[in-house]
Amino acid sequence: MSIGQTFLGLLEAAPRHGYDIKRLYDERFGHARPLAYGQVYATLSRLLRSGLVEVEAVEPGEGPERKRYAITDAGVTDVEGWLARPERPEPYLQSTLYTKVVLALLTGRSAADLLDVQRAEHLGMMRDLTRRKRDGDLAEQLICDHALFHLEADLRWLELTAARLDELTKEVLS
Repeated sequence: MSIGQTFLGLLEAAPRHGYDIKRLYDERFGHARPLAYGQVYATLSRLLRSGLVEVEAVEPGEGPERKRYAITDAGVTDVEGWLARPERPEPYLQSTLYTKVVLALLTGRSAADLLDVQRAEHLGMMRDLTRRKRDGDLAEQLICDHALFHLEADLRWLELTAARLDELTKEVLS
């Protein structure tokens, strides 16, 4: 995810302080990985240097002065372009799971055990996401659905690979 463009989108609604941008970002997008304050201000600095945001006001605070950032016309154009561009699908043609299965076979380890352990890990994550989905608002439900669909695809791959393990073993070891 592009943090800079996400900030621009958040600023398009209204000018905000860095703290407010972080809070909104974490509420909407950062459940699993909240942003560090350093990352927030580094991103805002980069957007400022690029002319995509400007400091609308500087207000005294208990610590350093608080800057309120506003999006510029160039920033609006930038976020519009980003939103209009489709994301490139990630085909995962060289996945870590595939590499581990092949290496297990090449080194005489049990690829079936590896697949079983990975399946259990995926199922555990799916249970956690299902719980989050059940307890969450609509935005949380949509985020969890996205992750669950990806995990389901991984599970299908794990099952297919387990079913074809003998064939893959012959091919890898020949």
